Amino acid sequence: MNESASEIRSQVGDAEWRLRVDLAACYRLVAMFGWDDLIFTHISARLPGPEHHFLINPYGLMFSEITASSLVKVDLDGKKVVDSPYEINPAGFIIHSAVHAAREDAQCVLHVHSVNGVAVSAQQDGVLPLSQHSIFVLSSLAYHDYEGVALEEDEKPRLVRDLGDKRFLMLRNHGLLTVGRSVAEAFVAMYFFETTCMIQVRAMGGGQALRRISQHILDGAQTQWELVTRGAGGGLAWPALLRKLDRADPGYRN
Repeated sequence: MNESASEIRSQVGDAEWRLRVDLAACYRLVAMFGWDDLIFTHISARLPGPEHHFLINPYGLMFSEITASSLVKVDLDGKKVVDSPYEINPAGFIIHSAVHAAREDAQCVLHVHSVNGVAVSAQQDGVLPLSQHSIFVLSSLAYHDYEGVALEEDEKPRLVRDLGDKRFLMLRNHGLLTVGRSVAEAFVAMYFFETTCMIQVRAMGGGQALRRISQHILDGAQTQWELVTRGAGGGLAWPALLRKLDRADPGYRN
């Protein structure tokens, strides 16, 4: 652990440090999977306690550069709670603070501008039931119309209304957003969301008639998801993802 990491580690408790490591890992994994967009888009994680403090990326760093100690701790007004040389992106704060404030279960909010995700977000019918991946997304999917770069406070109530109690949100003409009870859950949800979009783009580009999955299968998707993941959500895959990251890029732990 370097000097900067040791200094931050000495200021926070074990629970916050574990969350910082998980969130930094999530940023590195998003970069590894190719879903990042230079320094833009965000992943935030709510800290334990009643203060509604959360961690978000330092504006100006690539996702592949983010470490546990470089994450910025802010309150719901976007004010830094712990000194940091970095600022945050106001557009990211609008979206993430709205969801964190409205959803007690939104421990992690992950937003990307992935190429396939944006492509499907620009299609009139949105996500289609074309793949096994898609049935899990469609079981908890909402849409929010594009209002320009998210800089205006008055967009928050519409964003929250459109998301409702869903786990997946397609921001039309913009990108993808997932909500999770943990960093792991939000990341694995995004894996399914982006993969669903990639399969759809490729299937539609194949020039053949498409076979849609029937409604009765879609209706049982959530139950099947709980069985497949043994009720652990993304937590079942997370340790393996961390091992993969540690082999390739362990610097996120600093």
